[in-house]
Amino acid sequence: MHDAPSFGDLSAVPLFPLPNVVLFPRAVLPLHIFEERYKQMTADAIVGAEDTGQSARIAMALFRPGWEKSYYGRPAIEPVVCVGRILNHEKLPDGKYNFLLQGELRARVLREDTALPYRVAALEPLVETDVLEIDLAEERRRMTCLFDSEVFEKLPAVQQYRQLLASALTTIEVADLLAFNLLDDVATKQLLLAETDVRRRVGRIISLVEDLCPMLQALARRQSRTQSMN
Repeated sequence: MHDAPSFGDLSAVPLFPLPNVVLFPRAVLPLHIFEERYKQMTADAIVGAEDTGQSARIAMALFRPGWEKSYYGRPAIEPVVCVGRILNHEKLPDGKYNFLLQGELRARVLREDTALPYRVAALEPLVETDVLEIDLAEERRRMTCLFDSEVFEKLPAVQQYRQLLASALTTIEVADLLAFNLLDDVATKQLLLAETDVRRRVGRIISLVEDLCPMLQALARRQSRTQSMN
């Protein structure tokens, strides 16, 4: 086992909970901020980063089921979150924000501070199993074969995924990007975010992407029939 690399002070990180989004490390999420409490959260994060010379960070959290009953309060969230840094931001004339948030770190919520209108938490990095890139050679091969197959030719971003697999990104990083971009089930994505056994997590992600093959094959057949009728 090994500790995650240090990402600075995690004693007071703003939390942005949503019901249908799970961020993963390296993935980039575009966000539009319009609620007053989250406009303040964004402004505070940006100003605080400017004061310290560090990146503005916000942790994405997932609401637990039943959040609708107390959305404007503090509904329960999953304990594992993804800390992200704001890559760039735009403040609109009406005070709303657009920004891009890139995931950096899996972390666990230790406690929350209730002093502000938005949620702030003390976090600790997840401790994951120690896996070398060479240990994941078979998983890398499986992913490469998968995206070289004809089934995935219909996937709009197939070339992008092939480039990721040919790049210097680690297999762990590529797997996280696949989970973020290709998997739809939010509960499954949350389980993958919280999984600390790295090899098991990577293998599970690959299996879930492989499960997409029948759907893509059916889609290709439907498109082929439609084209033949025109």
